[in-house]
Amino acid sequence: MFTVAGAYAQQRGTVKGKVITSDNKPADFVTVGLKGTKYGTMTDVNGNYIIKAPEGSYTLMVSAVGIQSVETTVSVSANQAITVPAVTLNTSMAQLDEVNVAANRASRYTRKVSTDAAKIPLTNLENSQSYSTITNELLKEQQVFTIDDALRNTPGLQKLWDATGRGGDGGSYFTLRGFTVQSSLRNGVAGLVTNTVDAVNTEKVEVIKGPSGTLYGSALPSFGGLVNRVTKKPYESFGGEVSQSVGSYNFGLSKYSLTRTTIDINTPVTEDKDVLFRLNAAYNNNNSFQNYGQARNFAIAPSLSIKANDRLSFLLESEIFLGRSSSMRPFFFFFDSPKALGASKVSDLNIDYNQAYVNEDVTQRSRSVNNFAQATYKLSDKITSQTIFTSSSSFSNGASPYFYLVTDKTATGVASPLGQNNYILRYDQSTANSKFDAIEVQENINGDFNIGQFRNRFVVGLDYQHVNSNQVYYGNAYGAAPINSATFDYGSFNRETQYKLTPKFFDDKNTFPYIYKTNTYSAYVSDVFNITEQLLASAGVRVDRFENKGSYDLAGTQTAKPYSQTVLSPKFGLVYQALKEQLSFFANYQNGFVNPRPFQDITGTTVTPKAQNANQLEGGVKMALFNGKLNGTVSYYNIKLTNVLRNLQGSAEIPNPQVQDGTQRSEGFEAEIIANPISALNVIAGFSYNNSKYIRADADVEGLRPNTAGSPYLANFYVSYRLPQTLVKGLGAGFGGNYASENKVINSVAQGTFTLPSYTVLNANLFLDRVKYRLGLAANNVGNKRYYTGYTTINPQNPRQFVLSASYKF
Repeated sequence: MFTVAGAYAQQRGTVKGKVITSDNKPADFVTVGLKGTKYGTMTDVNGNYIIKAPEGSYTLMVSAVGIQSVETTVSVSANQAITVPAVTLNTSMAQLDEVNVAANRASRYTRKVSTDAAKIPLTNLENSQSYSTITNELLKEQQVFTIDDALRNTPGLQKLWDATGRGGDGGSYFTLRGFTVQSSLRNGVAGLVTNTVDAVNTEKVEVIKGPSGTLYGSALPSFGGLVNRVTKKPYESFGGEVSQSVGSYNFGLSKYSLTRTTIDINTPVTEDKDVLFRLNAAYNNNNSFQNYGQARNFAIAPSLSIKANDRLSFLLESEIFLGRSSSMRPFFFFFDSPKALGASKVSDLNIDYNQAYVNEDVTQRSRSVNNFAQATYKLSDKITSQTIFTSSSSFSNGASPYFYLVTDKTATGVASPLGQNNYILRYDQSTANSKFDAIEVQENINGDFNIGQFRNRFVVGLDYQHVNSNQVYYGNAYGAAPINSATFDYGSFNRETQYKLTPKFFDDKNTFPYIYKTNTYSAYVSDVFNITEQLLASAGVRVDRFENKGSYDLAGTQTAKPYSQTVLSPKFGLVYQALKEQLSFFANYQNGFVNPRPFQDITGTTVTPKAQNANQLEGGVKMALFNGKLNGTVSYYNIKLTNVLRNLQGSAEIPNPQVQDGTQRSEGFEAEIIANPISALNVIAGFSYNNSKYIRADADVEGLRPNTAGSPYLANFYVSYRLPQTLVKGLGAGFGGNYASENKVINSVAQGTFTLPSYTVLNANLFLDRVKYRLGLAANNVGNKRYYTGYTTINPQNPRQFVLSASYKF
């Protein structure tokens, strides 16, 4: 096999180059091929292409629907690479965009190449790991303004919690493959968030599935995967877009639910276009559908690109989110279990869906700042160095109300029949100038070269992460309130009341500091090896040294001793392209890990734990058939989590002993299809099933589904149709939605089971997209479905909302 493969590879050479438009912008997703042969490809988002073909002379043809093709002669030599001078299409980027819209190719909703998913530039069909991509074009069409809403297009991903706005962990929580995950990466490195993430600076969102510790470590991904935000970059011509949006719940016009203003402006700074600048910004004014609640948020993201010479370039970015808002207000079970409440589902309670239970002047300030600097140096034609520095800072200060569901007896102290639950207890867990800062420095050496006849693409990396947590939480009780009353003054829980009951720091039992520092030193290597043109093997390993410097209270007294751990994280993959660049079968072994804190064993001895390990086996098929009109991934995965801490029966001397022998298993099936079956029609559809279970755990939950796993069955779809060019240019409509099966947010022997109902939420939109302007009308939750999400909680979600948007492009 190796002899035949070697002889076959010797006959081939490489043709590479770039395609640009008449206004000097990269022409993405343009067809490039050798005329009269089967050898061809499509340009990536930067306009680049690579074609491998046997030795000989050819006519290189560059074409796209609706524009004149360009042809040039090329000569291919065996085992050599030639670079074709940049090919210029006789069309501007705006015109190319318009003909792409007219063609309605599914490529508008896909990205063929990712540089972050494997930290090596690979096409999706070459990558042995599953991931989903949500493009900027899809976000615009659906009128999606946040990363939270964008993620509704990802199979197997479900929101559990809305953003809390708290420094350190304030972003929204999702579940993916049975484990919680947050949006904590930006361009492949740390990009922490404090509140809901505005999508104004987002080029695409990548949801990389399964444990990813080998390339990303333990701090940023979860065992289920990770969410990576890829930002907009400067380009080589002047242009931009200004947009204004307004929204209203149901049909009411007296009170806007949303007003939003955005700007995207790009310009060359120097005449030679070696220095480029881009600015994205957004201001949002949101009102809750409930009787109290508001949010004022501002986002600004400048970026500067500098080309020092043909080998060295720099990219400088900053992303700043500022906000003042009423926080999410969930319902918890704490004092009384669902069993005691006589409730197993939402309809057993008397919650008022539209009642906030607190005054809207009880707000919280939040801030997150991500700074990013990247230096790229081309060491040779085959090896590139990428040095990255990023700093993330999050801050919050203010109130965070929440409510306990209790029996009448707990609320009033008066005996009542079992199961009566007509009250809530109102509490607050505020943050006091809480700060959470992270610094990451990363060096990646990427190579693409042959060893003998076999192609190798590799990355060798070093990574340093420093975390400085100075988070301070404090809380208090604000009394009982009837859960549904027409006369009770719920607005009495206001800012003045909250200030009066603020506890005194240092001596109050309701003050909770999380003050610590950690350092993580890592080295990793990953290689993708072409055994043949169609058979690829990959392998990688990471060595991770984690050092916790200890925990402290507000007075500076050490409350937990320092500790350190060293972890080895491997991964393997195999891809066979049954049809080159069209159909591949893949399998992988992926590893993820977490460094838990020391614990007390049954003897009272403090133990430094082993790392928790998640090992995944996955296999499936990926496709990009019919010239990119049918794209998709179908896969089965099995994740086993070991070294989980579980509780033992304690005593007066040792109240909370633990042992580290717990096990959890999560397995499932996922399918994603992105298709353009006929002209003018695009379809996006996804389905997932997850079966998660505690295998060895506390007796209270052993054998049960974790309450972090969300709904077992999830589905998403979106259908978009644009009228043919002969009618009204750029006029179209979209319709889609999400389905989630029942979700057990409480699931234990002692507490019983509490299940959130299944839901189907539908969305629709109309749009007119022209070269110079865009108009859109979106109806979110068009059926006005009352539904809930939760993470051991009950969280009401938005009813029907209409959003009208207008954009001017220049």
